Amino acid sequence: MSAAEIPFEVVMVEDGSPDGTWNVIAGLARTYPLIRGFRLMRNSGQHNALLCGIRAGRGEVIVTIDDDLQNPPEEMPRLLSKLNEGYDVVYGAPYKEAHGFLRDFASQLTKLVLQKSMGAATARNISAYRAFRTRLRDAFAEYRGSFVSIDVLLTWGGARFTAIQVKHDPRTIGVSNYTLYALVVHALNMMTGFGTAPLQLASLLGFLFTMIGVVTFVFVIGSYLLHGSPVQGFPFLASAIAIFSGAQLFALGIIGEYLARIHARTLDRPSFTIDSTTDQENSDAR
Repeated sequence: MSAAEIPFEVVMVEDGSPDGTWNVIAGLARTYPLIRGFRLMRNSGQHNALLCGIRAGRGEVIVTIDDDLQNPPEEMPRLLSKLNEGYDVVYGAPYKEAHGFLRDFASQLTKLVLQKSMGAATARNISAYRAFRTRLRDAFAEYRGSFVSIDVLLTWGGARFTAIQVKHDPRTIGVSNYTLYALVVHALNMMTGFGTAPLQLASLLGFLFTMIGVVTFVFVIGSYLLHGSPVQGFPFLASAIAIFSGAQLFALGIIGEYLARIHARTLDRPSFTIDSTTDQENSDAR
């Protein structure tokens, strides 16, 4: 950024790390005034921590990047150059993701879900490496839900999305916390937290199985009228009951997920809680 003569600041968010990360951030902030650090009281999750950093940013443009540095910071000027072409959000889509097979599969599944939630074709190219105009955060300034998806929130304030291909290096230190399970849970949270597709699916399934029930009823009545005897067999009855009971329980489960989201919103639980910041420490030092 200095080589490109672009003024900048670095906001680091420590999301409940169990090691000495915060001490390193605090030391860097004392040495370099352009670095600001925020320490969360507990592990709030990647997107919640990102929301903290986004709200703390003071520039006209915000660039988010993971601390594993699989996306090189040297690609930032390219993101900013593309953003200056009139876009609201620019993603750094990797040429090829350097993850395992299951992780890549789960990542693609999550992007499909996100595409439905965002309503933008660019969702297939999303990544944690993104540049966007700071003014977009005004659209979700009052959002306080505990289920956060930065990419969905950005659609509330912007409509011009695009992506460019960037390098994606293998991770050299540690392992990612985004396991297959974590990605699936994130996808479910996006579906139930930012859209109504599961409710529509439940309605569709209810209608489908109702039609199956009507066809079965017509078959039973028709068999009785034609042959003079009802349809025989316990397996037929048991399978019919299992089908309709399963459909009801499935629909109730989806409705229950939405009720849980409503309950969480009524609790007004914050997306994150800041324990300390280097802004305070530097202010005290002065």
